[in-house]
Amino acid sequence: MAGLPVTACFLSYGLGQIICGFLGDKMKPQLMIFAGLAGACACNLTVALIPRMEVITPVWCANGFFQAMLWPPMVRIMAECLSDKWYRHCCVLVSMASSAATIAIYILTPVCIQLSGWQSVFYLPAALGLAAAAIWLANTRKLTSGGPVQEGEAASDSMENPVSGAVAVCSSEAVSKAASGTDAEPADKKPLFLRLLADAPLAAILIAIVLQGILRDGITTWMPVYMSETFGMSNASSILSAAALPLFSVFSVLLSSLLLGFLKSEVRTAAYLFLAGAFAGAVMLAAFDGMPVVCIVMMTLITGCAHGINLMLISRVPGHFTRYGKVSSVSGILNSATYVGSSLSTYGFGAVAEAAGWMPVVAIWIGVCAAGAALMLCVRGRWARFCRMG
Repeated sequence: MAGLPVTACFLSYGLGQIICGFLGDKMKPQLMIFAGLAGACACNLTVALIPRMEVITPVWCANGFFQAMLWPPMVRIMAECLSDKWYRHCCVLVSMASSAATIAIYILTPVCIQLSGWQSVFYLPAALGLAAAAIWLANTRKLTSGGPVQEGEAASDSMENPVSGAVAVCSSEAVSKAASGTDAEPADKKPLFLRLLADAPLAAILIAIVLQGILRDGITTWMPVYMSETFGMSNASSILSAAALPLFSVFSVLLSSLLLGFLKSEVRTAAYLFLAGAFAGAVMLAAFDGMPVVCIVMMTLITGCAHGINLMLISRVPGHFTRYGKVSSVSGILNSATYVGSSLSTYGFGAVAEAAGWMPVVAIWIGVCAAGAALMLCVRGRWARFCRMG
C-alpha cells in the first residue's frame, strides 16, 4: 500500500509529460513552470498535514502531473531563448542539477527524520520549492516584457551575463513565430508530426529512450537487492552502495557532453554510450558473484552511460525541432518514453530475478545496451540528414 502513491506518481508524470508537452507549445512556458512548482509544493504540504493513505495517493498522483509541467516548457525556453552554445551548456547544467538534487535527497531525508520527524521531509521541499517558484517568476519577466530587444542592447547585456542576455533576446515576437511554425512551413500539407516522423527517426529515438529508462531506473531500483542477495551485504550497506549512482551521473553528463562535442551527433553519441554500457555489463557478468567492488563499479558505469544517453536524446534532440515550434511537444513525448522503460524494469527485473536468479538479469542489461547501440547506429545517417535540413 505504501508503494501505491509512488506508482500513481510515476504514471501521472509519464502521461503528464505528453499532455504538458503539447500545452507547453501553446501556453506561456514561464507561467506553466511556476504553476508546476507551486502545485508540487502544495502536494508536499498536504501530505505532511494529512497523513492518510486515502489522501496521500490522489495527492501524490497530482504531484506527478505538477512535476510534469516543468521539463517540456523548460526545454522550449532554453531552445528558443538561448544560442546553440548556451543551450548545450544549460542542458548539462540542468542535468547536473537534477543529479545534485538526488544526492541531496539521499543525505537530507535520514537527517530530517532523525532530527524532527518524517513530516519535515515534506515541509523542507515545499519551502524550497516556493522560494524557487518566487525566484523563477521574478527572473523570467524579460520573456514577456516589452517588445523585441534591440540588437545593440541585447549584445551589451549578453556581454555582461550571457544567459540573461540570451533570455532577453527571446522576445514575445520570436516565441510566437517559432510556435506557429512559420519559419519552416513546407508545402507538404500532411500533419506536422507525420512530417517529422518521416524526416527524423523519432520512432527509433523513442525506442532507444525506453531502453535507456529500463537501464537507468531498473539498475537504480534493484541494485541494493542485487548486492544484498548476491554478496550478503546488509540493507544499510547495499543502499549506501546505490548512492554512488547519482554521484557518478554528474561526471557522466559532463563526459557525454564532451563526447558530443567530438562526434557532433546526438544519435552517434548515444550509440557509443550504449556500446560502453554493453562492455561494462560483460565485465560484470564475468565477475558476477565473486567481486562486489567490480560489480558496483560496472553498474555505476552502465547507469552513467544511461544518464548520458538521457542527456543526448531527451535534452539535446528536442532543440532541433525549434524551427517547427514543437520543442515542448517533442520533449514531453520523448521524456514520457523513459517512464515506459522504468515501469517495465521495476516489475520485469524483479520477476526474472525471482524466477531464474540475477545472472539472467545482467545478461538482459547487456542485451538492452546492444539493442540500443544497433538501433542508434542504424538511424545515424537519417538523423544527420534531418539536422542538415535546419
